[in-house]
Amino acid sequence: MKKIKFIAFNFFLLTLLACNEEVSKPLDNPTQGEISISVDDSFTPIIEAELYAFHSFYKYAKINARYKPEGEAIKDLLNDSAHLIVMSRELNKKELQYFESIKLHPSTLQIAYDALAVIVHPDNSDAALSMNQMKDIVSGQKTNWNQLNAKSSSGEIEVVFDHKSSGNARLIQETFLGTVTFPKNCFAANSNREVVDYVAANKGAIGFIGFNWISDRDDTLMLGLLKKIKVVALSAAETKEYYIPCQDYIKQGVYPLCRKVYIVNREARAGLGTGFAAFVAGDKGQRIILKSGLVPVTLPPRLIQINTGI
Repeated sequence: MKKIKFIAFNFFLLTLLACNEEVSKPLDNPTQGEISISVDDSFTPIIEAELYAFHSFYKYAKINARYKPEGEAIKDLLNDSAHLIVMSRELNKKELQYFESIKLHPSTLQIAYDALAVIVHPDNSDAALSMNQMKDIVSGQKTNWNQLNAKSSSGEIEVVFDHKSSGNARLIQETFLGTVTFPKNCFAANSNREVVDYVAANKGAIGFIGFNWISDRDDTLMLGLLKKIKVVALSAAETKEYYIPCQDYIKQGVYPLCRKVYIVNREARAGLGTGFAAFVAGDKGQRIILKSGLVPVTLPPRLIQINTGI
């Protein structure tokens, strides 16, 4: 009997110690710990660069990024499987009401200006299109390239984007279709990379990708992608000036398909997600955005040394 009591007491003691250890286990903080985040696939290159730098500075931090369509990233934020998400819009009224119902107030931080790039096959002669022509294409009003250019030999038009619930698809629909659904000549691939591959292999295709997939001209991977496709210059309906997506035209706001990039953070305290958001919005993170070819929200100052001869 004494032996049984002794065993029971030891089991109780071990259980108590285990519980205390779990309770005392340190939470993540702005520079250490491990969390998961979800990122719209459109922003994979820039967030990969930011995470590489962040992990280099903070050795005890581990942020696991999952790249997926915007709609799925928002679901992760709502069900608390992601501390923060990166996407190209702010939370809508319905999403804010949900967080209000659970007494949580997510923070939204703009980190960059980006754009949606339009790409075609290298042999396609239609490298400059108006937004009205783009609307005709996306809405299915024009289904063959010779309807835009009588001399074109590119054939039937196929419109391809990354995913039906992506931020890219949402912007395309809001810009060209409103509440109308995509016509049958529009379809979704599984990622921005697959859009590039499809356009490169199909002469009649026209695709939409996040500009940051091709914005860094010092990146060998991006240069490889650019060799496979042609970037289309666009003009607004009221002007005849055509603009390609680039840092200057995004900054000036003259490229027609510009957008903003946000970090939405649901942490109720200063955790690792908060630390990463602060890093991206800070000087080092904004310099990475500038170097990548996107437009940072706060332009880092340039230090110029002047030789006064003294």
